[in-house]
Amino acid sequence: MPKTENFNHHSDKYDNWFDVNKYVFQSESNALRKAFSVTENVIEVGIGSGIFAVPLGIKDGVEPSEAMRKQAEKKGLKPIDGVAENLPYADSSKNEVLMVTTICFVDDIHKSFREVHRVLKDDGLFIIGFVDKNSPIGKSYLVNKDKSIFYKDAIFFGTEELLKLLNNAGF
Repeated sequence: MPKTENFNHHSDKYDNWFDVNKYVFQSESNALRKAFSVTENVIEVGIGSGIFAVPLGIKDGVEPSEAMRKQAEKKGLKPIDGVAENLPYADSSKNEVLMVTTICFVDDIHKSFREVHRVLKDDGLFIIGFVDKNSPIGKSYLVNKDKSIFYKDAIFFGTEELLKLLNNAGF
């Protein structure tokens, strides 16, 4: 079952974190912008409010939280009700797939990565923005996760774990 309850009840507070931490957001957005090569046939899995999609020129994606989809729609995006484990796209149909702070909220990381692999074209690009549990910020999030509206249900991964999971999914 998607971890959407806190996002549905507190969607108005989600973008606020990025406003308060505007330099972190700018840094993350700039890094993502450099990684993208195209904007056609690109989706964001866990598009949320569209906070990253809008500056990157991404128009489409999936989002299981109704409240977050509504916020994304207000920004002119076209989010679909869906989850990473069952992407509503044809095989080999996407040039690029973005997941930013999404992997820690999926129910089945293995199935999510296999789905991304399925929908990506052979030369497609999968970009993951995540909080590494072994980084200083990741360690801080783990210690304080029960105090966070959004991260209390999160499962954090380390880089080495993700590389193994991606390899197992066919990347």
